[in-house]
Amino acid sequence: MTGSAPISAAILAGGFGTRLRAAVPGIPKVLAEVRGRRFIDYLLMQLARANVRSVVLCTGYLGDQVEEVLGGSYEGMHLSYSRELEPLGTGGALRFALPKIKSEHVLVLNGDSYCDVGIDEFMRWHIDRASDATILLSEVEDTRRFGSVEIDEGGRVRQFREKIEAGGRGWVNGGLYLIRRNRIKEIPSRRPVSLEREIFPQWVGRGLHGFRAPGRLWDIGVPESYALANAEFAVGRL
Repeated sequence: MTGSAPISAAILAGGFGTRLRAAVPGIPKVLAEVRGRRFIDYLLMQLARANVRSVVLCTGYLGDQVEEVLGGSYEGMHLSYSRELEPLGTGGALRFALPKIKSEHVLVLNGDSYCDVGIDEFMRWHIDRASDATILLSEVEDTRRFGSVEIDEGGRVRQFREKIEAGGRGWVNGGLYLIRRNRIKEIPSRRPVSLEREIFPQWVGRGLHGFRAPGRLWDIGVPESYALANAEFAVGRL
């Protein structure tokens, strides 16, 4: 990143994409096209603009397609792959990829969401607070699909509200995280673990922060949101 030590990024791209399969059959979600470009291109270009030089793609279902399409480099970034042989969840996949990650701080992206945010600003905020882990938060009109995240005045996460409890306008997990490498080591290895449902709630009160980003959140996890991204996502992001 500009003005700071280089960091590695990990993109979580191993899900089955069950809900989206009817709209984009036969390919992993990250290769689904949005406004004429693969969704993974938007994520990788966001990382390239932030001067990230090393990216690990955590693949699983149809992971061979991702490797075949992207290869070993993208816009000057080195790409490597950590392919799970059985579903490990978001936390398990990240823990499995740890041997391929060398930096102290790791930028983690969900492969099916994109938030308009300056990565450098996000990193500075994380470093300034000596945070062990920071979740990027996006404001949405209706939190019912996502659940919401509450933080205190210092940005420390106070609690997560489940989808069935939440509703109306609020701040939700934007699918972009900065996590110290030594905290990733704490995640149980070689078994399915969810960052969102298991790990982050355990880290409340233990150096977990939330960064409120002004940019809009896009996700392609379900056919409705995928159709919305294709209708409204700004082409100028590439």
